[in-house]
Amino acid sequence: MSNIATTSLLKQQDFPESFKFYFKLQKNKNHIEEISVLKDLVRPRLKIAIVTETWSPEINGVALSLLQLCKGLQKQGHKILLIRPEQEQSCRDFSPNKECLVKAQSIPKYPSLQFGWPQFLKVSNALDAFAPNVVHIVTEGPLGLSALQAAKVKGIPVSSGFHSPFQEFSRFFDLAFLVKPIQCYLRWFHNNTQMTCIPSKDTEYILRQFGVCCPLVVVGRGVDIACFSPEYYSDALRQKWGVNSDTKVLLYVGRLSPEKEIDVLVSAYLAMKQTAKHDIKLVIVGDGPERSRLEMLSQGHGVVFTGVLTGSNLAQAYASANVFVFASQVETFGNVVLEAMASGLPIIAYDYACAHLHVKHAETGWLSPLGNVTSLIQSIYTLPNNPQLKYMGLKARKTVQHMGWQYPVHQFEEALYGVVKEIQMTS
Repeated sequence: MSNIATTSLLKQQDFPESFKFYFKLQKNKNHIEEISVLKDLVRPRLKIAIVTETWSPEINGVALSLLQLCKGLQKQGHKILLIRPEQEQSCRDFSPNKECLVKAQSIPKYPSLQFGWPQFLKVSNALDAFAPNVVHIVTEGPLGLSALQAAKVKGIPVSSGFHSPFQEFSRFFDLAFLVKPIQCYLRWFHNNTQMTCIPSKDTEYILRQFGVCCPLVVVGRGVDIACFSPEYYSDALRQKWGVNSDTKVLLYVGRLSPEKEIDVLVSAYLAMKQTAKHDIKLVIVGDGPERSRLEMLSQGHGVVFTGVLTGSNLAQAYASANVFVFASQVETFGNVVLEAMASGLPIIAYDYACAHLHVKHAETGWLSPLGNVTSLIQSIYTLPNNPQLKYMGLKARKTVQHMGWQYPVHQFEEALYGVVKEIQMTS
């Protein structure tokens, strides 16, 4: 935009005398004009009610992402009311301005995860006391539903997030008959909000397919490249795994549950172990309902199950492997892919969600068409030597080295401002 056009635009704004900022714009070499500016430079901070049924220190992508977004919003000066289920352990990395805790119930087949009781009166009173500008509902469970109803009664604008494709998860738990009812519920839920945040355009396609018609706004994901780095490589850890410098270590990190299709990785590994030319090791980090079955499937073949790892232990596991393998086909994003890339690992995954956005085939990993299991397994079978994997891993880290959380926080902030502004304009 030219200086003249900028000057004209700024002169049109009606700024209060008490909020004047003076800038000098040089229209040409001999003329400088003072202009008073306000509006978008000074916006009121928001009071945001965040409603979620998963929260740190629970270990999953939703809890991790939400923690980073809340920290970023609070750093920007926004105030946060956190409405969530009770937990045995508290989060040490974030203190909300206000908190409302409801009773918790473990999710069937997922004892490590829980949902919040729909304590409508308690949620309603918390909203009255905090008087938020917007209610953002992260999860669509009973707690999220009660918060949606309470906000609607009070006329508070509501935004939502779509993070977990529950309609697809049901296929992996012998509950395929619930796919359509769950889709209907999710469609109704999100269409009753002013806006839904999604992690990628892939998710937009999924939601539009089953009838979600509310505005969809992409709020991306970031990764802390200081926490995840090749510098955390550990010879001692590799020795503990029983491998040497020539061994290709295949790493998986995440929940051990049916929808992650970890048995595809285990089966490919077992097939490769039968041939003497493959010096490989499969390391599986995480826990979940499938752990016992997977351990039995791989018994006697040297698969390492570490259980849940966090902090420096997780960073060491990433950095000490050679390639990250990810067979899930029901992700909305897949934060672990970014963590692996930041740790200097090339990726084997399907060409969608996070991998589609950030992995370049044959340069920083290998991408297979969604649904093509044979292609994914072939990528594992034909891995190059460790020096080549290291070279590709360093390129992968370079790809994500500027992907901090600042921009996703900005996207989320702008989305919330948009919801509040829309309601103000229509009321």
